[in-house]
Amino acid sequence: MGLTVSNTHTLDLYNVKISALVRERYASHMKAMQLVQPGGAFHLVETPRPKPRDGEVLVKVRVCGVCRTDLHVVDGDLTDGAYPIVPGHQIVGEVVQANGVDLTPGSRVGIPWLGYTCGHCAFCTAGTENLCEAAEFTGYHRPGGFAEYTKADARFCFPLPETYDDLQVAPLLCAGLIGFRALEMTGEAVRIGFYGFGNAAHILTQIAVWQGKAVHAFTRDGDIVSQDFARGLGAIWAGGASDAPPQALDAAIIFAPVGALVPAALKQIRKGGVVVCAGIHMSDIPSFPYADLWGERTIRSVANLTRQDGRRLLELAPLAGVRTEISVYDLPDTAKALDDLRDGRIEGGAVIRVAGYA
Repeated sequence: MGLTVSNTHTLDLYNVKISALVRERYASHMKAMQLVQPGGAFHLVETPRPKPRDGEVLVKVRVCGVCRTDLHVVDGDLTDGAYPIVPGHQIVGEVVQANGVDLTPGSRVGIPWLGYTCGHCAFCTAGTENLCEAAEFTGYHRPGGFAEYTKADARFCFPLPETYDDLQVAPLLCAGLIGFRALEMTGEAVRIGFYGFGNAAHILTQIAVWQGKAVHAFTRDGDIVSQDFARGLGAIWAGGASDAPPQALDAAIIFAPVGALVPAALKQIRKGGVVVCAGIHMSDIPSFPYADLWGERTIRSVANLTRQDGRRLLELAPLAGVRTEISVYDLPDTAKALDDLRDGRIEGGAVIRVAGYA
């Protein structure tokens, strides 16, 4: 009997040690969708939690929106990230650790694409921090949101409107922000065309209509579902990308990563109009006659966002009554969400549910 008691006691101690090791590992590790290299394997892994430095916060991710830029990262169209990397940059989460910053544990924050700037270069001091040469981007150079935890520079975390729940607000953090910057670049334009009617366009249509603009939606040719979706959000006209609108446009914003849409859009804008390319990546722009550009028409691009863009959009969206149409996926299904985005199977935006997905 003494031998039995001794063995039982030893087994109990062993089980306690194992349990402690499991708890310690759980406390220091997390599940995340990780990309090992450009265009490489992208799957669910267990990996150490990020460790925040001074000025940073550790955030427990609740949800993370899916952006076409994530698709470009995973597909290898963008290749200078820090690998292995966890993509995702429309992050809504809860601060659980704050190192030397004003944010307190329990605060709900949004983390966007722009994750760090130097603050002292010519671009930063001129109010164009989006062009900072030392900029780092969330889910590309810095840990992203397709994970149970992430870390962020506290200066680049946004407080979020209480009028939006986590799922609804996530798409505003990139599709909304960069789309809003693109819309601002159209100036006083009234008749505006949106080429590619996805996540960003469905948000910006609501804002533009609220501002009194006449939105014209250009979808893939024959995509009647997306055209009906656009009209339902207030577009006065919707058609295929090869169609001509009823009258010349003042401006066009190209959300689709298709370079051939640039000369197509130029043909539809009046003299003095502007075509804004709103994506971080686009296929090559084919040659086109100079006559299509002549008449002081302009082509310009949008690069990233500034924190000021974020503050303005997050104040304006509730006033404009913006509601986001979303499809929800759980963390292990992130790759499927990207496949659905790539193949045009999503109306509006997609959001990954991280907290409580199991």
